Amino acid sequence: MKLNEAAIFGIGNPLIDVVIKIEDKDLINLEVEKGVMHLVDENRQKEIVNYFKNKSPIYHPGGSAPNTLITCAGLEIPGVISGKIGDDEFGAIYKSQINKYGIISRLVLGDGPTGSSIILVTPDGERTMNTHLGMCQEFSITDIDESLLAKSKFLYFTGYMWDTDSQKSAIKHALAIAKENKIKVIFDVADPFAVQRFKDAFLTLIQDEADVVFANQAELSILFDTENIEEATKSLGKIINIAAVKLGKDGCYVVEDGNISKISSRPILATDSTGAGDIFAAGFMAALYKGYRATVAGEIGGYLAEEIIQITGAQFEKSVIKQLNKEISWPLESSNLDG
Repeated sequence: MKLNEAAIFGIGNPLIDVVIKIEDKDLINLEVEKGVMHLVDENRQKEIVNYFKNKSPIYHPGGSAPNTLITCAGLEIPGVISGKIGDDEFGAIYKSQINKYGIISRLVLGDGPTGSSIILVTPDGERTMNTHLGMCQEFSITDIDESLLAKSKFLYFTGYMWDTDSQKSAIKHALAIAKENKIKVIFDVADPFAVQRFKDAFLTLIQDEADVVFANQAELSILFDTENIEEATKSLGKIINIAAVKLGKDGCYVVEDGNISKISSRPILATDSTGAGDIFAAGFMAALYKGYRATVAGEIGGYLAEEIIQITGAQFEKSVIKQLNKEISWPLESSNLDG
């Protein structure tokens, strides 16, 4: 893959993840709702860090779309990460991590701090994020490498990009370029909190712009106003050709041309669910890029998500994802996944 070409052009929020293992009572004490992403200011982040001053956090360069692109690179599907960081220590760490994984960087520097997310992980593996976007929120139309996007196969982004008008305008511009160049658009709804704020916009985006959609059970329930996940999945299938609905330990539903398939999960012990959806998206997109049907893509996405939740953090070490790529044994029949 040449530096002026890419399989996947990802636009996202480059964030430094600060992972802290906690107890459920800590969330109550901090008055933080469990399992969602909270946008906070710098002062609130300092409050949370101070509360856990006796804990030892783990630092990972992250962010939803970057996590996905890093895993895709390990699966030998090179991509671009486009986003905005600060000219600071976190920004330097971030760039070195991206380079290590062989991702084409289209990260631009802004005059302010690199975004960060304090991820609180409870004993059940659930993660609660407290995110200060920093420079991410200033990502704009002029920060997009239009010529590189125009040569890509997939445009990938998440619902988190609706958090500011500047980011939203940039995504709309990218969508116009994708349409003009017949690039497949892959949209990850991203978070129940985002869906609550932008439900109508997301439904319009799914129906009018997207080719592939990822959502989990909570997000889909909000989108279609029902707790009946089967009915919500059917509703989704009426407005999109390919979709994956993540059901946690119950596996996932895969929608493909109006047909719905249920894919079961393996019985494993969850340590940390951080990044599970991001890694699922990577496996799914890698399979689609290689020409597999959506049902096989769902199996591969699920398999990798089950692997990531058995370790702490939202990314595999480079050697681990390369080994997993071998274990998947491309090309494969879906029944041979554990092979």
